[in-house]
Amino acid sequence: MQFEHFALNVPDAVKMAEWFVAHLAMRIVVSTDTEPYTRFLADQTGRVVMEIYTNNAASVPDYRSLHPLSFHRAFSVTDAGAARARLVEAGAEFVDEVRTADGSVLCMLRDPWGVPLQLCQRSVPFGRNSD
Repeated sequence: MQFEHFALNVPDAVKMAEWFVAHLAMRIVVSTDTEPYTRFLADQTGRVVMEIYTNNAASVPDYRSLHPLSFHRAFSVTDAGAARARLVEAGAEFVDEVRTADGSVLCMLRDPWGVPLQLCQRSVPFGRNSD
């Protein structure tokens, strides 16, 4: 079995997809132009895919009320401070930053729709440790 994607019902899938493409280097791999305006977004590797849609058959969660540790989407970055500044300038909201004992920097934001978003500047990126 292989992980394919995860999905979120969001307030405006079209604008959110555009924001992720413009500011998080995602690319749209599948989209629909009718309700629920589904967008499948892939990261630069094509390995991780996120589906977003605006489907009135279900309520859109109040993402701003959810603590970011309950749920968030995480992106690997080489400079969390620079990425944070760029995303805040683009409409994201800064929430918190944690510096771990191993030197990693974990920066929590909310995208312009309030959905938690984490920037991970890891001292040892996943898949590169010697274990």
